Amino acid sequence: MSADEVRHERDGQVSRVIIDRPHVLNAVDSRTSARLNEIWDEIEADRDIRVVVLTGAGERSFCVGADMSEGAVDRTGLEYWAGLDPNGFGGLTLRTTLDVPVIARVNGYALGGGMEMVLGCDLVIAADHAQFGLTEPRVGRIPLDGGVFQLVRRLPHSQAMGLLLTGRRASAAELHRMGLVNEVAPDGELDRTVDRWVADVLACAPTSLRAIKQMARAGAGLSPQEAHALRTPALTAALDSADSEEGVRAFREKRNPVWPGS
Repeated sequence: MSADEVRHERDGQVSRVIIDRPHVLNAVDSRTSARLNEIWDEIEADRDIRVVVLTGAGERSFCVGADMSEGAVDRTGLEYWAGLDPNGFGGLTLRTTLDVPVIARVNGYALGGGMEMVLGCDLVIAADHAQFGLTEPRVGRIPLDGGVFQLVRRLPHSQAMGLLLTGRRASAAELHRMGLVNEVAPDGELDRTVDRWVADVLACAPTSLRAIKQMARAGAGLSPQEAHALRTPALTAALDSADSEEGVRAFREKRNPVWPGS
């Protein structure tokens, strides 16, 4: 695999992960998946990265799932199940240790595993022509890389099952109405819209955002009282951080904070 088939680009505190396989609509093969796992590991280890934007190259597709030309179509469902990545599709969908905010820049088709990668992100910004779907049932398969479980947690039951039990594609506007897409960008405005969300994330204390992600993840399925009692590592660190001191100081001095990030 050419290293350029997955690009990890840094722009200051912003990391951009681009699946660059437009010849197959940014489908993911095994080598691409391995590289994505490496990239997520790199991001986890780099405290200077404060927000990640995940996207696909070109204007047609975010990601259409597994690259069926690799031979995945020849494996039985049980063989595919046995070889699942514990981190989920693209190393992201089921990853539980990524505390930096991740924005999905959905520039086209997000189908199958591509939709599962969207479900692994915190924020979803979509072009108005984007289409989403867990289409596996239409080819006799199942969204095994977290798609079923993530979708029923992110949407009301009937809305999630309406997508899962039909395998149909849904527009960005429809998923915005359902609450899965944060914003739909008009034609030609996707990058400008994503950059605005990136700026809003960067305006917040990174230690606070890491704590919020840990708290939201650890508290899933708990009662409010049980979740309130959790003491996650990032929460403890944020409450005793230089960021918390800078936030109060900047507020008193009527200026924008300059976050130390620790």
